[in-house]
Amino acid sequence: MYGKIVILCEMKVVTGLHIGASGAFSAIGAVDSPVIRDPMTQLPIVPGSSLKGKLRTLLARSLCRDIQAMPKFDEDDPVILRMFGSAQPVRRSRLQFSDCFIMNADSFKEVGITEVKTENGINRLTSVANPRQIERVVPGVKFGVRIVYDVIKPEEVAQDMEQLAHAMRLLQLDYLGGHGSRGSGRVSLSGFRFEQVESDFPQEQLKALFDKVDNYGLLPV
Repeated sequence: MYGKIVILCEMKVVTGLHIGASGAFSAIGAVDSPVIRDPMTQLPIVPGSSLKGKLRTLLARSLCRDIQAMPKFDEDDPVILRMFGSAQPVRRSRLQFSDCFIMNADSFKEVGITEVKTENGINRLTSVANPRQIERVVPGVKFGVRIVYDVIKPEEVAQDMEQLAHAMRLLQLDYLGGHGSRGSGRVSLSGFRFEQVESDFPQEQLKALFDKVDNYGLLPV
């Protein structure tokens, strides 16, 4: 049997979100660290690789129980390897993460999609300030999340879905992108929907699993 389960949801920015554009050039007077953008629309995006990498890391931390002795990627728990893949030996990922695009851009035409946050690093010996500017997606912006799961072994689907839901709960207690220890990157996940192609995994079981993810553990900020 071979089928697909499509998992759709909304990811809402709760505190300013910064996922930087690698190697971006900043002219004098420009923002030091801009966010990554869609080259067609120039709107910020959340790369699928960023979401996949964060969920995998959170799940690996949870399963290994010792974040001071994290395994190498290719030595992750077997459940992680079959879900997210590996390079040595080559294992195909069962999960496919799409880039996440903004869903409610029109609501931010007046205030803007991003903000510039100024931070200062202070030299402890000389007290000299080292200011820097970081671009962040503002709270309230919603991104559409689309994850496709390949059904390879029907008997393993339930466990894989449980672990994916667990990782999504952990994400809402952690952060996405950079500068999370300073308050950036908190997100919420909600509005889960499912589509199945040549898969007969119980829809009510999917709903029950991901209902527990919906706005999990979020506190007012």
